[in-house]
Amino acid sequence: PLETRMGKGKADVDYWAARVKPGTILYELAGVSEARARGAFFRVAMKMPVKCRMVGRRVEA
Repeated sequence: PLETRMGKGKADVDYWAARVKPGTILYELAGVSEARARGAFFRVAMKMPVKCRMVGRRVEA
């Protein structure tokens, strides 16, 4: 706005950004089959601007 002092971050937020270190788990899925999780993860990974891979943990019953 006019007649406003400079600085102090008065502008609207244009976008959000977050720093994510390599090896960070971004999504966790529970209660779905592995095949369904892989399909969902593939669709999500295609929209991400970085390389992603699915990791899993085998639970012994």
